[in-house]
Amino acid sequence: MTKPLFAALLIFSFLMPLAAQTPQPVKQLLKADYMQGATFSLMVKDVQTGDVLYEYDAGREVTPASVLKTVTTATALELLGEDYRFPTSLEYDGKLTDGTLHGNLYIKGSGDPTLGSAHLTPDKNSFTPARYAFITQWTAALQRAGIRKITGSVISDESIFDTEGISPKWQHEDMGNYYGAGSYGLNIFDNAYALRLSTGNAGERPVIEGSEPDITIRYHNYLTVATVQTDRAVIAGFPFLPERYLYGVVPANRPAYTLKGDIPDPALFLAEFLTEQLRRNGIAIDSPPSCHRIQAEAGFPLSRERQTLVITYSPPLRQIVRITNERSHNLYADALLKTLGLRYTPARGEVITSFGRGIKTVQSHWQKKGIDTTPLRMYDGSGTALADKVSAAFLTDMLADMADRSPASEAFLQSIPKAGSEGTVANFLRGSSLQGKALLKSGSMTRVRCYAGYVRKGDRQYAVALLANNYSCKDRQIVQALEKLLLALFTN
Repeated sequence: MTKPLFAALLIFSFLMPLAAQTPQPVKQLLKADYMQGATFSLMVKDVQTGDVLYEYDAGREVTPASVLKTVTTATALELLGEDYRFPTSLEYDGKLTDGTLHGNLYIKGSGDPTLGSAHLTPDKNSFTPARYAFITQWTAALQRAGIRKITGSVISDESIFDTEGISPKWQHEDMGNYYGAGSYGLNIFDNAYALRLSTGNAGERPVIEGSEPDITIRYHNYLTVATVQTDRAVIAGFPFLPERYLYGVVPANRPAYTLKGDIPDPALFLAEFLTEQLRRNGIAIDSPPSCHRIQAEAGFPLSRERQTLVITYSPPLRQIVRITNERSHNLYADALLKTLGLRYTPARGEVITSFGRGIKTVQSHWQKKGIDTTPLRMYDGSGTALADKVSAAFLTDMLADMADRSPASEAFLQSIPKAGSEGTVANFLRGSSLQGKALLKSGSMTRVRCYAGYVRKGDRQYAVALLANNYSCKDRQIVQALEKLLLALFTN
């Protein structure tokens, strides 16, 4: 090799950016027996400079579980704005004469996931009147209008979204459980109920005592009482069908044990609930409650000529996003995705679901910001679908953009839980040198454990994503291994 050519190559090598090397702690993790056959993806990026500090297989598409909520909430803050509020309107049609409404009363939804939510009341574990304080507001509006009788029905109008409440990619084992609740144009009480059981002695079948809220469901009880401390039970069923199957074991000798399930038809239940409450307050209603889905199936489209009595607004989006990420609330995330989808205009002849419209909106937004969305494959907004995929590279690109360039930066960062003290990461990194320095969203399902967010080291802030799939150990062991990895990366 000639001296000039050697010199040129030497200079060129110094000018090229240094590629991030696979860090030694990652190599140690991958040597573990339980990581043989596993998928692992990592990226750590300086938020301000964009420099990659560490990476391993960062372009790999990996199942993120609830880490996907960071994508949904970030997009919602950017496109809807942190002050956005969902409206729910109480409306009527027909004529009002001498205190009688000759028509129907409508609840017009906009997809608000917070109506009656337990996360907006001081006591999240009790079904108290505070959960349905909006009913008092609606009753007062009827009374101000002089309505004492309704000849028609209370009808929920959930038509802003389609009837596909759950993604077709969700697993059967999730459907019927509270965390598998569908998202609709009208949602109520987190679309969930608490089923009260009296368990008795081991080997017996528990007795169903009732539910809060009181909802009409036929239960097939195949539960067994056992000498366990926590239940291993599921509630199984499908949307719109008021029938649920109970499987598994529950602890012995618990006079008031609780399982949580999904409300099969939230829009219809809200119409039923409001009908009951209005009758208790002296307002007569002649016809049974209904909803848009039922009316459409019967060939009776809802009237669009209505008068508005009152509008109830949700908390601002920044609060909704905080609950979504801190509590890992699936319904909130899916409702946000569908709301984003209202911004999407289908092509001529295009048939697309509410989920699909939201996904198109999310992908388009980040593409416009110059981020490669090829490894972002969404089937919902919550990460409940095992088929959801994302790469560590995409996540850190998005996280860095949100922290450094987004007008919603503060609201987004405040929504990510503090590792060691908040939300689903309250025990992660607790007592370590990174407690108080890491903001992380977790994601987990069977053989999936992921974290994404931010870690501060000195005066630098780093976007972090570490995604593990298909490991063969127990969850506790992989969590400890990922804690050890983060500590090794940021404390050396």
